[in-house]
Amino acid sequence: MNVHPSSATEPIVTEPSLEDAAETSPKDLRRRWWQGPHPVTGDPQIGPRPSTIDRLRNPMPSDWRVAWLIALTITLVAFILRIVELTRPTGLMFDETYYAKDAYALLQSGFERNWAEGANDAAIGGDFSGLQETGAFIVHPPVGKWLIALGIHLFGFNAFGFRFPSLIAGCGLILVVFFLARRLSRSTLIGAVAALLLSLDGLHFAMSRIALLDIFQAFFTVAAVSALVIDRDWFRRKLADHLDAKGIPDLGGTYGPLALWRPWRLVAGVLFALACGTKWSSIWVLAIFSVVSVLWDMGARRMAGAGREAPVSLMADGPIAFVYQVVLAVPIYVLTWWGWLTTSGGYSRDYGANHPDDPVVRLFGTALGSLWNYHREIYGFHTGEGIKEATHVYEAHPIGWLVMARPIGIDAVNDIQPGTDGCVGPDNCLRVITGMGTPVLWWIGVFALVAALLLWVGNRDWRFGVPVLGLAATWLTWFPNAERPLFFFYAIMIIPFTCIAIALVIGALLGPADGPRRWWGSIVAGVAVTLVALNFAYIYPILTDALLPYPQWLSRMWFRSWI
Repeated sequence: MNVHPSSATEPIVTEPSLEDAAETSPKDLRRRWWQGPHPVTGDPQIGPRPSTIDRLRNPMPSDWRVAWLIALTITLVAFILRIVELTRPTGLMFDETYYAKDAYALLQSGFERNWAEGANDAAIGGDFSGLQETGAFIVHPPVGKWLIALGIHLFGFNAFGFRFPSLIAGCGLILVVFFLARRLSRSTLIGAVAALLLSLDGLHFAMSRIALLDIFQAFFTVAAVSALVIDRDWFRRKLADHLDAKGIPDLGGTYGPLALWRPWRLVAGVLFALACGTKWSSIWVLAIFSVVSVLWDMGARRMAGAGREAPVSLMADGPIAFVYQVVLAVPIYVLTWWGWLTTSGGYSRDYGANHPDDPVVRLFGTALGSLWNYHREIYGFHTGEGIKEATHVYEAHPIGWLVMARPIGIDAVNDIQPGTDGCVGPDNCLRVITGMGTPVLWWIGVFALVAALLLWVGNRDWRFGVPVLGLAATWLTWFPNAERPLFFFYAIMIIPFTCIAIALVIGALLGPADGPRRWWGSIVAGVAVTLVALNFAYIYPILTDALLPYPQWLSRMWFRSWI
């Protein structure tokens, strides 16, 4: 077959081969045309040439009731798995000592406060006398802590109360991944595979059961990307509606309508603001996908027949995207600091009053000027020499994240003697919670991401670009900061995109329903998913604080770097 490129954002156009032409009349040949990649496999499809309007519409599958049933079933099973023994251990573990107590302080005063030494056990017992009046210097914005505070408000300051919001966010992330993968592939099956894989990941499991910020960041970030993918479809349907309304087959070389109202861009802007209001590192995902979304608009106009006018999208649709995803996101982000802004006791809250000549204070007032100064201090903490010189026993260079070179220990009780705490001997026992992914899933994911990159670049199939760009924005952007201690649990931002990549590649392996690859593709896919499930079941005890004899724990530590 002869191929020629159409655009940077659209798949290649494939014409009939000479062998096809020999058996086809010229009239029939003109009616045979590229119909786009197969919605599941990505295989080129040749058939009667669809209209421009049909190509722009590219409808979703009509099985939405079945899709919701499958999505909710997977999510419910994941919820049940994660809520069992959610309160083990009963005390504060790992960085819960910061975020759970910060969340309680937010409920009490609207800003984070310092705590006395040794306040953890007392607070779990209901004694909050260790909460001091002074504002605490914090290094992450408050959105995630406000969500943890909601759980504390509903259920009290206990393990269930401050971990339950993470459980909900983790299950919500599974739903988002299902519908994002389904939209990309136009296949409920592929959406289900992506969601199922994520539900069987050990890191996702662990982060859904601990009061840290990262699971909230992952939920908001992936949801924001999903909103931009929905906006891509929405804009194409608007172009199709325009052509329908004008009664014309295409734009005929004109730029086309300017869409000022973009509801899904607005949703994406809000979600990105909340993601950055949880942890700043989501700004990289915002930047990369905002640029890509404008390129999607340019590709849509080219498909609609804008021709040489399509690049004008960079100057027209680009500013609209900037307004929705940055300009409107900034005040939403600022509003997440409402508790700090409307009170007087927060850390550095009096900066504006004490520095009236500061240009930012003079321009924006004492409250916003103080907030700006606070952000400079937080940025200084993250980039200063002090943190670069710090070390940690579980620090993990991002170069090893994809292969899970250095998981993180979240909680451990070692050397439980036989006859104690149910340990029957002869070996000593231990209880651990390890922040590790499901190894087979992560290792398969490396190959899937490479395949997705090749299918994106080689076939110009934009769908595979979504997980690849998601990986770039959540992994490669850490390398410039690798001189400071970084940890594997940051990779919770990576695994949703990895699961989507695996699911899309599985779709490519399966091939058409009646194709020659369907049989062996189904076997490969089934074996892969089964291995992931079995591997998750095997590491389950070290994710859940279960009692294990030392040799059984060691059998799950496959590499020295995992210990």
